[in-house]
Amino acid sequence: MDVVTLYEAARNAGLLTAVTVAGNTVHCAFRAPDETVLDGFALSRDYQIDYPASWLTLAVGDMVEVAGHSYRVRDVSAIGDGSERRASLSQL
Repeated sequence: MDVVTLYEAARNAGLLTAVTVAGNTVHCAFRAPDETVLDGFALSRDYQIDYPASWLTLAVGDMVEVAGHSYRVRDVSAIGDGSERRASLSQL
């Protein structure tokens, strides 16, 4: 099974979140896990979206909107064989 088929199945099951980029909306796996910082004395939220590379092209500095909140892309990296991407986001 390819990555696009997997994401389409997840979207159809309601497991993905709508993400708007430059007026276009795609569905991505949105995560907001807490990350321990300052030697364990504080938590910081680390926003991320995962998506098929063929669905979306993002670059550092791009703006995205998720659930009415604006984010700036901090980093984009390939996952696995490169057919999937992960973008790290900073909430504005």
